[in-house]
Amino acid sequence: MKIDKKEILKALETISVAGEGKNMVESGVIANVVTFGDEVIVDLVLSSPAMHIRKRAELDIQNTIQTVVNKDAKVKINVKVQAPEKNEIKGKAIPGISNIIAVASGKGGVGKSTVTANLAVTLAKMGFKVGVLDADIYGPSMPIMFDVESEKPLSVTVDGKSKMKPVENYGIKLLSIGFFTQPNQAVIWRGPMASKALNQMIFDAHWGELDFMLIDLPPGTGDIHLSIMQSLPITGAVVVSTPQNVALADARKGVAMFMQESINVPVLGIVENMAYFTPAELPENKYYIFGKEGAKNLAEDLNVPFLGEIPIVQSIREAGDAGRPAALQTATPIEAAFENLTRAVVTEVVKRNEELPATEAIKITTMAGCSEVKKR
Repeated sequence: MKIDKKEILKALETISVAGEGKNMVESGVIANVVTFGDEVIVDLVLSSPAMHIRKRAELDIQNTIQTVVNKDAKVKINVKVQAPEKNEIKGKAIPGISNIIAVASGKGGVGKSTVTANLAVTLAKMGFKVGVLDADIYGPSMPIMFDVESEKPLSVTVDGKSKMKPVENYGIKLLSIGFFTQPNQAVIWRGPMASKALNQMIFDAHWGELDFMLIDLPPGTGDIHLSIMQSLPITGAVVVSTPQNVALADARKGVAMFMQESINVPVLGIVENMAYFTPAELPENKYYIFGKEGAKNLAEDLNVPFLGEIPIVQSIREAGDAGRPAALQTATPIEAAFENLTRAVVTEVVKRNEELPATEAIKITTMAGCSEVKKR
């Protein structure tokens, strides 16, 4: 006989852990319930390590399930003791850095790194002090885009401690895992190792005074994203997409990740990259190769700002490959497009800082094979 998970949870609402005022389900003591036929697996999280409380909870759960739901139920209980967390409002801030902007995309190939690089140089042209952290551990591209592939971060002593000095070009301070690997070397790391490398580039580096740090996140919504948001109080996120539906579906998920109540990073807006193509011989014409205004419509649907559109221009790709971001060009439509985008981002950052409190960092714990995100 198959046991219904809903019946199990309803039964567990009738009991509580010693010392807890609420029932097991309402208080969050029950982390997860899984049923396989007549087998029931209950993941239990207790705040007290006391053996008598643990044994009492296990016995109450088993008796309740077998009495209320099914007397033949085979009950297995996994117990994890988790001490109450301290009420820390912010993550570990980097001294001297005013704003941390995460640049994300739901999928790869939409030009997220290109937008990050050109946003960085445009901010620098406007007079801001800017740094870029290339957090795309498995596909770092910033060393190529800033023409510093052969560079290595130097070591400097700050307050008696040895720190990495970011590589600089075009007025941008830059750190990337690409500086520490060979061009033909694949980075084959599990999540904890990648997170450790990121933390070293964040906290073991001498970034100095920055108005903006841009973090070029990897595509998708995964472990690296959570590690960054766990480590730093992110000011806001910029999501990059192309106009076609397959990209917009993933961009929607990217926005949803930042908007989750347990993460709660403000979305500064959505950028539509590769919005249209204008041939040089027909400067008045626009061809919407991937669809028209898809990202703009998505921004309206999700009630987030639309930051602007960047056209498909061959020289943007060529400039990135050559290591000189296209926004460095002067008096061109490309420069104007990135200036408009950058002004929109700065406007949203100012508005966000005036209207919202500091972003909370989050703490990620894993238990019973199920990831859970909690505010810290």
